[in-house]
Amino acid sequence: MSIVRASTSCNEPGTPAAEGHIPLSIPEIRGNEWKYVKECLDTGWVSSVGAFVDRFERELAARVGTRFSVATSTGTAALHIALLVSGVQQNDEVLVPTLTFIAPANAVRYVGAWPVFIDAEPRYWQMDPQKTLDFLERSCVWTRRELRNRTTGRRIKAILPVHILGHPADLDPILEKAFEYGLVVVEDATESLGAAYKGRTVGRLGQIGCFSFNGNKLITSGGGGMIVTDNQDWAKKARYLTTQAKDDPVEFIHGELGYNYRLTNIQAALGCAQLEQLDSYIAAKRRIAAVYAQGLNNVCGILPMQEAPHSHSIFWMYTILVDPDRYGLDSRALLGKFDRMGIQTRPLWQPLHLSTVHRAAQAVDCSVAERLGKTALSLPCSVGLSNAAQSRVIEALKH
Repeated sequence: MSIVRASTSCNEPGTPAAEGHIPLSIPEIRGNEWKYVKECLDTGWVSSVGAFVDRFERELAARVGTRFSVATSTGTAALHIALLVSGVQQNDEVLVPTLTFIAPANAVRYVGAWPVFIDAEPRYWQMDPQKTLDFLERSCVWTRRELRNRTTGRRIKAILPVHILGHPADLDPILEKAFEYGLVVVEDATESLGAAYKGRTVGRLGQIGCFSFNGNKLITSGGGGMIVTDNQDWAKKARYLTTQAKDDPVEFIHGELGYNYRLTNIQAALGCAQLEQLDSYIAAKRRIAAVYAQGLNNVCGILPMQEAPHSHSIFWMYTILVDPDRYGLDSRALLGKFDRMGIQTRPLWQPLHLSTVHRAAQAVDCSVAERLGKTALSLPCSVGLSNAAQSRVIEALKH
């Protein structure tokens, strides 16, 4: 049986890959996906209840190392519910990195709270821990057992670090300060399943974590997300809210505003099969990263992606920095060159403090993120990327 893969750009579905085209990041289907999905179809368990939903939750929690997990329809839904159950309320503030996909900032607004955007650190591009601490200590005041923003007067309730591109953020300094001020750490690990920070799996470093299984992620359920936590009350509340807040499922009594955020059994079946392949997928991503690092090490004006000594990255989206003065092209011109060659690349996100929809939010010196947003370019790095295709990308960068 032949499988037609879909070329998938980040966070958006793509079109079937043309012959000779090298896509950015597409799903790898090579395990029990057909078998498990067929079981759903054969038994009729295709919707938001079924054995694979329970299994996916159980096995993902075991992999991350948390006591509880709750499957959701998307990673964004997971973030939304995680903020709700952790007590973030209307007009609270949540510290969010400016260099990330827009979903965490949107989720903060969904609950009526406000993001405060923190810059990236320059070496590994994650949320800058020192700028985070500087904001908490210099721009906030502790009063009546609450931390409040001196400028806005709003309560600081949570920190939402995002492990972007498969690399862990440096969380220990942030976790220590959050504990001191009684702040919740909602961990966005949507791009970094399987990554580790100082030997600890991401997603379980804060009080609650979130994952995504979009089509371009390391493993996919076609869509979907997961909340993980050791807090039993939060997990119970998350399950309640994601299933329309049913107090009496027979009489359809609803005591709160709920959400239709459950994952389907078919999607969970796909996720279970993908999870079985996680270690081999991580190994493939790390091999691809090593080949890129070696092949691009001496290319003038190209800085390959780095890995911190304290981290084990999954290199989900292999990204380089392009120095236009030394390389001769800027990142967007290089993107255009690759596009003409049939090689799909993409820039990083517009820093969120520059986004029109979040312009009213406070930002704290985001100059590093602005530079990274202009110079970064992500290269093809699908789990199934062939040696020949990767060599073609490297050679294209050399000329």
